[in-house]
Amino acid sequence: MKNFLILTNEKKDPGLRISKHIQEYIEKSGGTSYRMCDFTRDIQENINCITDLTECVIVLGGDGTMLHAARLLASHDLPIVGVNLGTLGFLTEIEVPKLFEGLDCLLKDQFIIEERSMLEGTVFHEARPTYHLLALNDIVITRSGFSRIITMRIMVNGKFLDDFAADGVIISTPTGSTGYNLSAGGPVVNPKAKVILVTPICPHSLHAKSMVLSEEDEIEIYLENVRENQLEEAYVTFDGQVAQKLNPGDVLKIGNSSKSARIIKVNGDSFYETLRVKVGGNYEEK
Repeated sequence: MKNFLILTNEKKDPGLRISKHIQEYIEKSGGTSYRMCDFTRDIQENINCITDLTECVIVLGGDGTMLHAARLLASHDLPIVGVNLGTLGFLTEIEVPKLFEGLDCLLKDQFIIEERSMLEGTVFHEARPTYHLLALNDIVITRSGFSRIITMRIMVNGKFLDDFAADGVIISTPTGSTGYNLSAGGPVVNPKAKVILVTPICPHSLHAKSMVLSEEDEIEIYLENVRENQLEEAYVTFDGQVAQKLNPGDVLKIGNSSKSARIIKVNGDSFYETLRVKVGGNYEEK
């Protein structure tokens, strides 16, 4: 690879210090780069910098920045690689102390690209689609503010799956299994797996458990109103970053997207090694 776009979260890289080091190193090594600044505010304007020559997008920030970039770049079919300027950095591949080693791997084509499945969710209000967005990690329904637990009916491929009252429900990709899904008691899944996870959040039930569905399954979640004189208001969030209000009677349809996130891996660590180091408490191997 020789042509790169640098996508920077300036809150994580004040003054673009690290971004400039990357740009200078790439150009010194015979590549070309375009620096995209102010990630959160001028992002659409910056995306117009993508050309037919662009081969890779280098994303500087944390996991949240990577999730934002993945949704933004899904339609461009470009591979992305993250430089970790956050805390956990589960999605980001390159740590700052090994920055130039990682860049050398990109310049020498010493990497692999993992295709990560994405979800797409559509909100229907009075049978009309009103909102649609992709997610790399998860699509989550949660209760709104001080509202009581919400009651949901879940259908899969048009067939009844379950009714339960809970604080919400998480629909997760394998990539997102180590996020909110894990905190809510859901299973950890290898990101290469072809599944969709459904995990209730604090269900008021003895039988409501996390379930693993096929990536081909279509999920419908009906927000019900079982109490008179009380609206069971809720929100649906996409990757924990974009929220849309839901009201009783609304339906959220979720399925696997035809688009995917193309994540570059350069360090050779397996998913299980990364899991042990990032989530397992940083214990040394015995």
